[in-house]
Amino acid sequence: MWHELETLKRQISLLDYLQRHNWHSRPACRRQEFVGLCPLHQETRASFYVNAAKNVFYCHGCGQGGDLIRFAQLYFELPFRQAIAHLKQELGVAPASESALLAEAARFYEFQLHRCGEAVEYFFRRGVRDPDLLPRLGLGYAPGGCLRQHLTALGHSLELLGEAGLITREGRDALCRRVVFPLRESGQFINLYGRSIGAAPAHRFLPRTKGGLYAWDVVSAFPTVILVEGLFDLAVLWQAGFVNTTAALGTNLTPAQLAQFCERSDRQVLLAFDSDANAAGQQAAQRLAQRLAAAGLTARIVHLPEGHDPNSYFVAGATPADFANCLDHAQPLES
Repeated sequence: MWHELETLKRQISLLDYLQRHNWHSRPACRRQEFVGLCPLHQETRASFYVNAAKNVFYCHGCGQGGDLIRFAQLYFELPFRQAIAHLKQELGVAPASESALLAEAARFYEFQLHRCGEAVEYFFRRGVRDPDLLPRLGLGYAPGGCLRQHLTALGHSLELLGEAGLITREGRDALCRRVVFPLRESGQFINLYGRSIGAAPAHRFLPRTKGGLYAWDVVSAFPTVILVEGLFDLAVLWQAGFVNTTAALGTNLTPAQLAQFCERSDRQVLLAFDSDANAAGQQAAQRLAQRLAAAGLTARIVHLPEGHDPNSYFVAGATPADFANCLDHAQPLES
């Protein structure tokens, strides 16, 4: 393991990696030391130092420090092993077969969807009713019991299936009885999300990086972007014509996702989170709007009828015009 980590860190210097992620620096007082704004937290005075000779960083503002792998853990908000996997993939070190394996699994699930009436009916109940949207997003269904046989018949080893998280230690399909959303980044499959249609815990991702903002390859072209919490929120909005919608897969943004929004300085972000009775969704939207504003972006909060998120709002009978009206009345950040 130690040799593997050292090889990974020699693949690219920390300074080059940071510059790849648009970190701007200037030489510091010491030789081979550079300073700039910290990419891990909001600040106005540069306190993030990189020692190019030692290949390490330290921020005097947030107190974080370490090497390339530690930076990836903090920047992408990943555990140690998943940060290594993410770096391998990003730097082209990861076996190409892993992305190909996930692509094969996604295609298998997509094929299974229309053979399983309970899955089609579940999508219908959740408001996803446009038959063209299912293949557009690559949606599928994991019936359980046959993924292992299908993938091993294609030549993939059981060890690789286990490492990818597609099967459990007992050899069962990890996403059994779940509708499946594939997660892609730069055309590569990086993860699969499964939403239970039965009594199992609702949400499950494979134990891998979730990557950046969902469908960012498409959505990044829009100056105004709608941000939602979940993928069913996104699905009904795409179905209604709001294809400038992305999802952070939660109410928080990783530093990498924030950086994606900041690719355009004129970006406006409309946050359409849950309007819970306890106001948790709107409070999360307020906090996130403050982060976006601190990064120099325009953020507005969309208020839906109480008790609704975008998905339930459309299931309850809302029309695209109703949602467009909510967008038109989105509120700026409270001072």
